Amino acid sequence: MLKKIRVILSVLLLFLITLYFVDFRDFLPESFSFLEEIQFIPALLAVNILVLASLLLITLLFGRVYCSSICPMGIYQDLVAWLSKKFTRKKKYKYSKAKNVLRWSVLAATVVAFVFGFTFLVGLLDPYGAYGRMVTHLLRPAYLAGNNLLETIFTSFDNYAFYKVSIYSLSLFSSAIALITLGVIGYLAWRNGRTYCNTICPVGTTLGFLSKYALFKIRFVDEKCNLCGLCAMKCKASCIDSKNKQIDYSRCVTCFNCLESCNRDAMKYRFALPGKKKPAAIAPAYSYVKAEKPGKEVNLVKPENELKSVDASRRRFLSASLVTGLAVGNLIAQEVSQSVLPKRDLKRQVPIAPPGAVSFDHLREKCISCHLCVSKCPSHVIKPAFLEYGLGGIMQPKLYFDRGFCNYDCTICGEVCPTGAIQPLTKEEKNHTQMGQVQFIIENCIVYYDETSCGACSEHCPTQAVHMEPYKGVLTIPEIDQEICVGCGACEHACPAIPYKAIYVEGLANQNTVEIKQEEVEEIVIDDFGF
Repeated sequence: MLKKIRVILSVLLLFLITLYFVDFRDFLPESFSFLEEIQFIPALLAVNILVLASLLLITLLFGRVYCSSICPMGIYQDLVAWLSKKFTRKKKYKYSKAKNVLRWSVLAATVVAFVFGFTFLVGLLDPYGAYGRMVTHLLRPAYLAGNNLLETIFTSFDNYAFYKVSIYSLSLFSSAIALITLGVIGYLAWRNGRTYCNTICPVGTTLGFLSKYALFKIRFVDEKCNLCGLCAMKCKASCIDSKNKQIDYSRCVTCFNCLESCNRDAMKYRFALPGKKKPAAIAPAYSYVKAEKPGKEVNLVKPENELKSVDASRRRFLSASLVTGLAVGNLIAQEVSQSVLPKRDLKRQVPIAPPGAVSFDHLREKCISCHLCVSKCPSHVIKPAFLEYGLGGIMQPKLYFDRGFCNYDCTICGEVCPTGAIQPLTKEEKNHTQMGQVQFIIENCIVYYDETSCGACSEHCPTQAVHMEPYKGVLTIPEIDQEICVGCGACEHACPAIPYKAIYVEGLANQNTVEIKQEEVEEIVIDDFGF
């Protein structure tokens, strides 16, 4: 009964957490964000005392219930282990000693990395953040493809319940990390069950230490146990030493598989005061037949800690080739002479953090790169960074304006962030938060080099930080006021200059609050960029 309750709860939570990540039609209300807030590392970084105290209390009472039923990565491993048994019906686990040196070394390295601001390692090993990246970069495109397939089918019957959405890669590096994480943890789970939880995961090590003192534990009933070893064969945590009737409670994830497998009702989940260790059972004088057939040792495969970085030189070469080709095509089409080519590189020097990130330092300290903000952004302008924030900020959110701009009244990213890396803002606060400042390069403006009327940047600017001033005859040209620019990128996205934008936004390491007079704010028409 206990196992059935655990399985039902686990599957339900995993389904809801996954749906919350991929849901773009708002099937789930925002109140379901509590699913992310009850995760251990997010609660720790957000200093959510209530959630932290609850998780620690549950662990001290009932053991590693968090690892068993709340953590999505733990449930993912259980699903993989379950599938492996479908392919290998005679699969058996066996007891192995805890690799405590490795466990505590990884935890210590994670803590040291966090203290020194290298939060990339924290986000890489955090089970919730890792699962979020897997869903965002690997499952979400498949989910969107399924939606588009349904749209095609339903539309053919004049039913418009679905609408087509665009599918695109968010980040090559983050997708590669997500794929490696899926493969490594999945392989370990396929071979040996909860290896990742009990060897690598810093959350598992922390809660495992507390679970040794839990009040409710799985215990052997000596008078009923015949040392058959079935419990050890079913233990996916490899923590049951059936020969000596001992359980390593620091690795037990309270899955109750052993209770269900025991034919003699020789294992019970019951209350027991922490303190004296139970003496090891003495094997009977008579001999007995082992239930497990002798075989080869199963070697645990350690995941690689060092991930190969993307070949930067190759990326630069491909990017340069693409830009050069676009530039040549544009020059031929517009018959622009060499004298009007851009006179400066438009590569953004300072990245743009999402509104509410406060500062780059705050973002690096709090963000675990779960990419929930990436998945939830309705304008699709939040994508994972590479090295823009430095080594410690790899995969953390950054604004790009190639597919849209940051909606002036949108506050979703701050509302869904579980760690407080992106602070929740009211619409009024968002309207006065300066993420970056507009930059104008007159040599790239089509009004300047083609003497053609434009003004797209000014039309899309919600604060009129970009406005038009008289230029030549009836022509007007953009003029900027950085003091009232909020850095939303509407001007950059709207600028028709190709291949180099005439207007763009430089980020700010520390976000400011700007004073904007109400009469300066004009009502603008915002395109529905959709998916």
